[in-house]
Amino acid sequence: MKALVYRKSILRYALQKVLGVVRPKRRPLWLSPLSLREIPDPKLPTPRWARVAPSLAGICGSDLATITAKGSPYLAPVTSMPFVLGHEIVGVVTETGRDVERVRMGDRVVLHPALGCMVRGIDPPCDACRVGRDALCRNVNKGLISAGIQTGYCRDTGGAFSESFVAHESQLYRVPDSIPDRAAVLIEPFACALHGALRVSPCDGETVLIIGCGSIGLLTIAALRAVGCRARLAVAARYDHQRRFARSLGADVFLDAGGSTARQYAIWAETLGAEVLKADLGKPMVIGGADVTFDCVGTSRSIDDGVRFTKSGGDFVLVGMPGMPFGVDWTAIWFKELTVHAAYAYGRERVEGQEVDTFDLAIENMKTLGPKLADLVGEPFPLADYRAAVATAMNSGRTGSVKIVFQLSGNVYRVSTDLASLVRNVGDFAVPVCI
Repeated sequence: MKALVYRKSILRYALQKVLGVVRPKRRPLWLSPLSLREIPDPKLPTPRWARVAPSLAGICGSDLATITAKGSPYLAPVTSMPFVLGHEIVGVVTETGRDVERVRMGDRVVLHPALGCMVRGIDPPCDACRVGRDALCRNVNKGLISAGIQTGYCRDTGGAFSESFVAHESQLYRVPDSIPDRAAVLIEPFACALHGALRVSPCDGETVLIIGCGSIGLLTIAALRAVGCRARLAVAARYDHQRRFARSLGADVFLDAGGSTARQYAIWAETLGAEVLKADLGKPMVIGGADVTFDCVGTSRSIDDGVRFTKSGGDFVLVGMPGMPFGVDWTAIWFKELTVHAAYAYGRERVEGQEVDTFDLAIENMKTLGPKLADLVGEPFPLADYRAAVATAMNSGRTGSVKIVFQLSGNVYRVSTDLASLVRNVGDFAVPVCI
């Protein structure tokens, strides 16, 4: 089958790192350890596994960080290479093991990508999996499959950027016919956003600051409104198309996310009812601000700005994958006694006094939100045009895009004859890389 395979390569990884610093807006994607290859279909590890043919597969921020070597190497020990990227997916079940009961051949499904104890055949499960938090599994490098926190980072499962991957039946959720593919492919990132939104409970009349209006930021706006949040949502967005989407999903006011620090801080302070005090050195001190802040970017600047503009005693929720931020002044966290929350993946949520699976909650809400959220998905790319797809996802402001996806069903693959393809096998040496 055809698949986008990520391999270990010390030379390519190092060059991506260096050139990413020199030319952050124009990273040479042909140097990435990612390539389109013909590989064997992954096998079903046990009779409780199924095979899925992806229809649409979304490019996640973590995929981009891996491809461009922008992220942290923190998670490298719990991956296994070579792996096929992709975990945001809607597809069709094409094969089932003899013991599979949850899905049938022909079912349209989405994937819960966490590779926890049940998936790995480990019994008894770890304490996290026992309470339904398999995304926090303690055994991600053990069991009957290779290391990997998620499908897309494990060499034995395959991934969504391919014609076929395998999943344990517990990872697959049937999608109602009323939810179109373009909405269904957003169920996994929407579940992430719901998990973040449920980490805190803003009160009516409070102000919530949302930094970033990429796909996760926009889905966080939708998630907050979906769980009944009636707080004032102040949204920091860079581009006009992001503001249009944010307003349609429930944002109330907008903040400029670019420009000089002085100008940005003045605008934010006025909107958030904060006071900016000039410092002798470094960035200003901020008194007051939002009751709750969701950082959906995860850069050094967004984290530092976010904690400064969260009021004393407030909550700061890190939703965006942070990589290795530097220059974040923790004094604001200490002085204001902020509560910092991390929002990674999904699990079991407490909603109106009842426990609910995040994916079930996402699917239920997608029945009504689907038409709006489907508009976030751009025109699909064939897998063969993966460089163009990644470049588009990396330049969302210029391209006016939000969520970039691959169309897998009916793909026509073509052999590239450009210079990049001729050198794609150069420098294949082992090195741990980031996710």
